[in-house]
Amino acid sequence: MCDYSLHHVKSRAARVGDKLTTRNFGTGTRGFAAQEDSTVAVCVLPGTELAFSQEVACVASGFLGLGARRMAYQTAIFRQVNKDQPRVHHDALEFPDGQTVLLTELVEGQEATVLQLPAQPVTAAEVEAQQRVAYVG
Repeated sequence: MCDYSLHHVKSRAARVGDKLTTRNFGTGTRGFAAQEDSTVAVCVLPGTELAFSQEVACVASGFLGLGARRMAYQTAIFRQVNKDQPRVHHDALEFPDGQTVLLTELVEGQEATVLQLPAQPVTAAEVEAQQRVAYVG
């Protein structure tokens, strides 16, 4: 998906094999940009599997916000969080240890490849499972 603050940015859907770059779109959020055109936001479906070229770096939080914190992983699954709260960021990455980080917290310029898109739901139970609400703590 593309977060609410990217709705006025030119966008397209993610495809398997896409090379993406994390980018600040100047709208109050970061997201994935198409490698072939950095002005195009690439919208990712919940459940999409991504592989990063390096360990994922997130903007620092805490005292003075110095440095970046690194996740111990190069793979993640795209999720939507806090969907019941309007006007907050919803796009997030879930790492193998279960930790979730908002996409807007990623350092700019990181490269990721779309490994796999989620299977299209067939039953009502599958639709509900793909729409589950997760919470960032």
